[in-house]
Amino acid sequence: MNARTGTTAAAPLLQASPGFAQDERGGCPIREVLDRVGDTWSILVIFNLQPGPMRFNALKRAIEGISQRMLTVTLRSLERDGLVSRTVRPTTPPEVEYALTELGHSIAVPIDALGVWAARNRDAMRMARSAFDTGA
Repeated sequence: MNARTGTTAAAPLLQASPGFAQDERGGCPIREVLDRVGDTWSILVIFNLQPGPMRFNALKRAIEGISQRMLTVTLRSLERDGLVSRTVRPTTPPEVEYALTELGHSIAVPIDALGVWAARNRDAMRMARSAFDTGA
């Protein structure tokens, strides 16, 4: 309680968030999620799969600069975490298709919120970075 105003100070938003609460192993949910989607490739795979399923080569063409190995590693990690499903069709050669799971689709909401924040604040961050770099 603040003696001067007579009000109780609320904990800062992130301090009160269950996403930052440590579990019995000392980890927190946000760290696990950021470990998965905090890299450029995972976000781009999720972005490209949101409209619908895609085959591997179509995904590779859609994500500029990703190597075949990096796409494979990223898809496996997203599949392991339940964000992406892999379907193999018994054709010759086999067709492999990737799609977002329900969990994968649900992560679009917080990613979008971060994207909206980024669009609103990118210029301010660039100006701050420029001022810092010039010693202003």
